[in-house]
Amino acid sequence: MRNVPDSLLRHDKRHAWIAFAALAIMLLALPFATDALLGRGWVRIVDFALLYIMLALGLNIVVGYAGLLDLGYIAFFAVGAYCYALLGSPQFGLHWPFWIVLPLGALLACVFGVLLGAPTLKLRGDYLAIVTLGFGEIIRIFLNNLNAPVNITNGPQGISMIDPVRIGGFSLGSTHELFGLTFPSVHLYYYLFLCVTLLVIFVSLRLEDSRIGRAWMAIREDEVAAEAMGINTRNIKLLAFAMGATFGGAAGGLFAGFQGFISPESFGLTESVMIVCMVVLGGMGNIRGVVLGGVLLVLLPEALRHGAGPAQHALFGKTLIDPESLRMLLFGLALIVVMLVRPAGLWPSTQRRRELSPDEDVVHQEQDTVYDSSK
Repeated sequence: MRNVPDSLLRHDKRHAWIAFAALAIMLLALPFATDALLGRGWVRIVDFALLYIMLALGLNIVVGYAGLLDLGYIAFFAVGAYCYALLGSPQFGLHWPFWIVLPLGALLACVFGVLLGAPTLKLRGDYLAIVTLGFGEIIRIFLNNLNAPVNITNGPQGISMIDPVRIGGFSLGSTHELFGLTFPSVHLYYYLFLCVTLLVIFVSLRLEDSRIGRAWMAIREDEVAAEAMGINTRNIKLLAFAMGATFGGAAGGLFAGFQGFISPESFGLTESVMIVCMVVLGGMGNIRGVVLGGVLLVLLPEALRHGAGPAQHALFGKTLIDPESLRMLLFGLALIVVMLVRPAGLWPSTQRRRELSPDEDVVHQEQDTVYDSSK
């Protein structure tokens, strides 16, 4: 192994710290820059992008790490959201504090994750996908009909007037003056979501490199071989469902406080499929790829929504196709092209890239060997 000079190490560390500082400044200034250039509506879209990144990271534990195809993940999002709404709104006259309601919603979603995982431990592939799909629809229909004979969820009308996130006496639902700057509500929620997203990324990184994360990956590659090596596949699978559901429940609570209104329509099958697409498009098992997929699949449809109409007027002088329909058409076409060109995702993990392009990986290894020997 070659010795690396200390000066080179210090140079690399300095560049890393500079890059980290630049990224931190960019993230802190992002809502103000977005507000000034694109309007406050786009700041709200960025807030939703952070929420979906949390969901995609939670699903990445189940799909990317453990290899368990879950098409009903949005159910845990709904559980967290309704827990926050029922305990923090006039629905029951309860207005519990945020620091109690949010962890409680995450814990309740964790319990539902175990309840989903326990009966499905022997299922794999398409069968598991069908069962989880049914679970997600059961939760949505259950919430949609839980207004009779006792009104709990207010049925399809949803729950409104949900308390905004309040930390102590500081409400994120109002505009505040801090350090001489004006922070609207969407800016304050951005910073809260950013902190929670960074926490979820940190936990995901620690799990990936842990003994549990390696056990998940062993199950994903070959469950029979993993069990033969002494891994308790039952408990490890349940832990994957529970951990992923916890992230989904926390994101659901934040969503309810941010929106101020929720209804069963927000937790349909389309949302589950969208989150799966974020994981697959970005790169399963790779946290950076999942974050990239979440950002693209939230921002790209909105960009197409706002640009489809003006583009048709510029080209043809009138609107030929409804912008909403054209948006979904272009969105689906973009997904197909990406999956054909980059089947492992836009930013796949090294192992995933090796599985899908073994010949290319061998060529790279040979080139690296030649390069090292030449030194």
